[in-house]
Amino acid sequence: MKLQLFAIDSKSLICRLFLNIWLEIMIAKSLGTLLFLLSISYFGYAISGDNSTESEMPTEETALIGNSAAGEERYNKSCINCHGTAGKGVASYPKISGQEISYTKSKLETYRDGIKIGPNSSLMIMMAKPLTDEDIANLAAYLKDATSQ
Repeated sequence: MKLQLFAIDSKSLICRLFLNIWLEIMIAKSLGTLLFLLSISYFGYAISGDNSTESEMPTEETALIGNSAAGEERYNKSCINCHGTAGKGVASYPKISGQEISYTKSKLETYRDGIKIGPNSSLMIMMAKPLTDEDIANLAAYLKDATSQ
């Protein structure tokens, strides 16, 4: 008596062999197509000339430049009661003039986003919430040189 562990007839062996070959061909075709598409997209990008290495992040020079006169008008409507004339500070409210534009913009954006960063944060958050990017740029431009006015 002959013991067979794996009973495989020649038909199923041939079918499996052809199936394996077919799968390998399909995988090779798929990989070839993928490599072809990747190379086309890479060379198309290289040829387009849109491969500059310069940063597209705005710098202080290219960011929204504020209008000092509009900033003064907004300041006199919203800020003067607490921070005094030209942002010089009053009682428990700090001097806010003479700072770099980026610093003032960052602080106002932080308050507008509802983040507490100081003892009067709740009040500042309420005051900064309606400010647009343009309002913030204008206020920062005004406050930068407000002490000399």
